[in-house]
Amino acid sequence: MAIQADDASRQVLMLGLGGELFAIDAGIVREILDPVPVTEVPGARPFVNGVVNVRGKVVPLADLRLRFGMRAKANTIDTRIVVVEIELDGYPTPVGLLADKVYEVGEISDASTEEAPAIGMRWPPEFVRGIGKRRDDFVIVPDINRLFV
Repeated sequence: MAIQADDASRQVLMLGLGGELFAIDAGIVREILDPVPVTEVPGARPFVNGVVNVRGKVVPLADLRLRFGMRAKANTIDTRIVVVEIELDGYPTPVGLLADKVYEVGEISDASTEEAPAIGMRWPPEFVRGIGKRRDDFVIVPDINRLFV
């Protein structure tokens, strides 16, 4: 059975963050790590915890809770660092994203994803590409590249 254009779907990594479900494009995910020691960087933006060493590379670590205006939270047994590759200034750049929990790789239908409402959101709307529906859950689809501008 052929997939119709309006039935297109994308592979996403499902993350838990502040009790909400987030989905990031699985194609940009490079690694999922347990928390590792973080080196603070003086003068870094408030949502950047510092840098971590990932396979010999220095990678900035962004706390998604802080970036989405949530309170900081101590790491738990479920906390993970999701290393993604974004385009920054025209170059592929690895970035670590601190998430409360990583669930699974799944699919979200493009037809089920809508623009995020302008009102009623508890997250900065400029960081949200859309709201999708997966099974009975609403899923926030962040614009990963915009998180770092």
